[in-house]
Amino acid sequence: MQTTLPELITPRTLAARWGLSEKTLERWRMTGNGPTFLKLGSRVLYRMDDVSAHEAQRTRRCTAGQSISEGIWQ
Repeated sequence: MQTTLPELITPRTLAARWGLSEKTLERWRMTGNGPTFLKLGSRVLYRMDDVSAHEAQRTRRCTAGQSISEGIWQ
């Protein structure tokens, strides 16, 4: 039986994906605002599944703040 490892990305890759600075991601890690992450020694990595889940939670249909997943705007 073979186990599939999760896809991992670096803060640099995530910052480029979202058009943010790595410093912003660092600040989010300190305040708990960003996606969950792995801390391995001094290295920080993000699971793509966690990044995708965070993006889904932040998806909005309007500026009123209701998420699509809440189903309020359907």
